[in-house]
Order: sequence, then C-alpha cells, then structure tokens
Amino acid sequence: MKIFAAAQIKKWDAFTIANEPVPAIDLMERAAAKCCAWIIAQNYTQQHFSVFCGKGNNGGDGLAIARMLIKKNYTVTVYILEFGNMGTADFQANLARLHECSTGIHFIQSPEFFPVINDNDIIIDALFGTGLNKPLEGISAALVSHINQCKAEIIAIDLPSGLSADNSSKNNVVIKATHTLSFQNYKLAFLLPENESFCGNVHLLNIGLHKKFEMEEAAAFELSNQQLIKSIYKPRNNFSHKGNFGHAALLCGSLGMMGAAVLSAQACLRSGIGKLTCFIPQCGYGILQTTVPEAMCRIAGEDHITVADKMETFDAAGIGPGMGLLASHALLLKEIFSKVNKPMLIDADALNTISLDKTLLDIIPQHSILTPHPKEFEKLFGTTENNFDRLQLALQKSKQYNIYIILKGHFSFISTPEGKGFFNSTGNAGMATAGSGDVLSGIITGLLAQGYTSFQACLMGTYLHGMAGDLAAAALSQEAMIAGDITAHLGAAFKTLL
Repeated sequence: MKIFAAAQIKKWDAFTIANEPVPAIDLMERAAAKCCAWIIAQNYTQQHFSVFCGKGNNGGDGLAIARMLIKKNYTVTVYILEFGNMGTADFQANLARLHECSTGIHFIQSPEFFPVINDNDIIIDALFGTGLNKPLEGISAALVSHINQCKAEIIAIDLPSGLSADNSSKNNVVIKATHTLSFQNYKLAFLLPENESFCGNVHLLNIGLHKKFEMEEAAAFELSNQQLIKSIYKPRNNFSHKGNFGHAALLCGSLGMMGAAVLSAQACLRSGIGKLTCFIPQCGYGILQTTVPEAMCRIAGEDHITVADKMETFDAAGIGPGMGLLASHALLLKEIFSKVNKPMLIDADALNTISLDKTLLDIIPQHSILTPHPKEFEKLFGTTENNFDRLQLALQKSKQYNIYIILKGHFSFISTPEGKGFFNSTGNAGMATAGSGDVLSGIITGLLAQGYTSFQACLMGTYLHGMAGDLAAAALSQEAMIAGDITAHLGAAFKTLL
C-alpha cells in the first residue's frame, strides 16, 4: 500500500473527480456515507452526537455525516467554527442541505460559545483535515483543548484536527481521538509512535478513489501487505534437497546469554534454511546442542566469542545475538567485515560494538541489514527531535553506507539505500518481550542464506515475524506470549502465504 503525502492525496481526489468522473460533492457524499455506515455499525443507540466542523472540505464531510445521522433518527447537534469566511463550495452546499432537515446548527465565534459536552456524548471531529499546514492557534486551538478535556468518545474524520499528515505535530494542540476514520490508504502520521495518543484506533474506509492514480503515482513510503510478500515468497520444488536452501552461520551467545543464541538459531531453522552452523563459546556448547540439535556448532572461544574462522564460506551470516559487549569484539568485527563480501545480518551487541567504534560502519559489507531498536539506533546514528526526522536519518544513513536498516517497533520501518522507506504491517505489542529481536535476526539470516535479496529478506522477514507474533497473541494473549512463541507460530505464518 502506497503512503501518499497530503499534496498527493489532494491530487488523487482531483484525479478521481476528473477521470471517474464524479462531481466533487458526490465524492464527499460517498466518503460521508462510509463514515456514517461505520458509526451506525458501532450501535450507538442512546447517545447524542456533537459534530464539530470547520469551513473547509473536512467540515463539509462533517455536515454530510450529521445530515445522514439525523435521517437515521439520531440526535445530532452541529457546531461550526466561524471565522467570517464563506467556506468551500462543497461545505456551503452541505450546509444548505443540512438546513433542510435540522435547526440544531450553532456557530462558534469565541470561547464563550463552546458547548458543554456530556461524558456519554459522541463527538465527531471534522474541524480540520489534511489541508491543514500549520499548528492550530487562537480559537481553533482553544476549541480543540476544550474538546480534549471531556471524557466523551471522539471520532475524528480523515485526521484528528491539528495533526499534520506528513510532518511532526509534537508539542502542537491536536484532537485526541478514540477512533480515526480515514480514507483509502494510511497516512504517514498514523504509522509513527509519537501520534498514537492522537489517532486512537485507525480505520481505513474505501471510498473508491481511482486505482490508476495509485498505480502510477510514486510514493516515498509504502506499507507492506500480504500481496507484496506473496510476490517475494519462493515455494519449494518437489525435488529440492537441503543444499538448495543455503548454509547460514550465526555468531551468537556468551556466558549468561546463551538464550539469545538458542532463540536465534531456532528461528533461523524455522525460516527454511538448509543447514545452520552456530559459532558459540565453549560455555554454551551443551546448551545449544541440547536445545537446537538440528544446528551444528563451532567452538569460537571460552566464555565469549573470540574467533570466527572462514565466515566468508557461508551463504549468509548473522552476528550479534547474546554476544556480549567486550572491547575485543571491535577487532573481531573488523576482521569479519574485511573478509566477508556478502550481505549479513547485524544485530544486538554487534550494533552496540559498532556504536562504540563508528569506523566499523565504513567497512560493513554492502547491502547488509542492521536491525536496531530505537535506543540502539540513537547510539549508532544520533538523536532526532521527532519520529519523522528519525525516518529521514535512517534513509540518509542507508544511502551513505549502502545498507538496509530495520528500525524495530510497531510498524517496523525499513530504510533502503535507494532512499525509499517501507513499514511492516504485521505485529503487536505482545512482541515487546525479551528475545523477540533475536528471533527476527534468525529469520532474516535464514532468508538471506536461501537466496533472498537483502530487500526481500527485510520485507519478508519482518512480515513473517510480525504475522507469527499475531498468531501467537491470538492463541496466548499479548501479555502471556514470549519470544519462543513467535518461532513456534512461524509455520502457521508461512501457511498464510500459500
């Protein structure tokens, strides 16, 4: 799914109006009808609706929704934020239609006109949409703050008022919606953690915008979906043997952290790899041989890894899970990076080691995949003012070092050397548990060894990891699931691609 900027969304509307063709007022009616249908489906039976409208097209949506609810015999009061201007043509047309069926229309010209909102009211926020290009101020900001102080359920139309679709709204006055009803595709603002308290639960409503525009218009960001992952997935041939699916190496584990090695190795094997060799310290030999008998082991030190002979002979390598943070690891990584000329997976303590010696960034094999969580990302590349700036920094560093970066979290973000970003659509908060990242490292290492490109391994690995997490949460709950449950549900995750 392409994620369009606000200016592109406006173009998409215009393209639909011109090429479907459909009058603008009818397209607005279509959007309002979808919103009204969603609202009615929630079974709000006794509640009173307070609809707050600006005088742009977002306000026009609100007026149309109010009219439709009134005609379904709901009790509705409309409040229009008045600045003295006429409003858009479609706003004016819907205001005239509303006057035909309602007298409950009030104009807000100053704070003394702000209504009392009851806790059991349902508020529909249609003040400002994607056309807003500056922070709210004056009476607009005051009204939004007034609405936010109530305990009523708030349904935002298109975007919570005050929220920018494309830029950070940090420290701005923004509606704190319970639900956001948006149209067609996700907006960038919905995918970033700093906006979670504003957006609530986001629901996409298909209003039939023209498919040709979506197909032909380039987008800086995309959201992966099952269709995209299915196009990447390579089913097995009947006459395949283990040699067809690669031999991976995992450099993992140290005294007290062999669990990370076990989790990563198990996930790598469940990813479809033909063979796996784990470079581990002597202290973890019995643990790994017992818990992951399918993996071969190579002793690479006593309590931690000190050597990594012939890493370049493997089809792919993953480095980092449970390695520990030791000064000697910088020299070890330098040796590995100088000998291996294939993309590798770099995670956990390998990333922490690089953050202490930034010269290692310059010799990472091209198209390698780094999988930091937000704090690891900051140690590697520096802090940013907001989540939007962090995306741009990730894209910049991917291009600078010719690497892929998976910034882990809800809607994990994948930055590519070509300057395009992808968000992952699977996963849940139950995956915020120790070892979840080690599982992802194993999956991606296995996919690299099987011949998937770095780009494909990033997209498919994060999708399968999240899908397995979703299946585990459905079976066990988000609270009770642990990292091993993600691996246990990888088989079911693969079946969703068949």
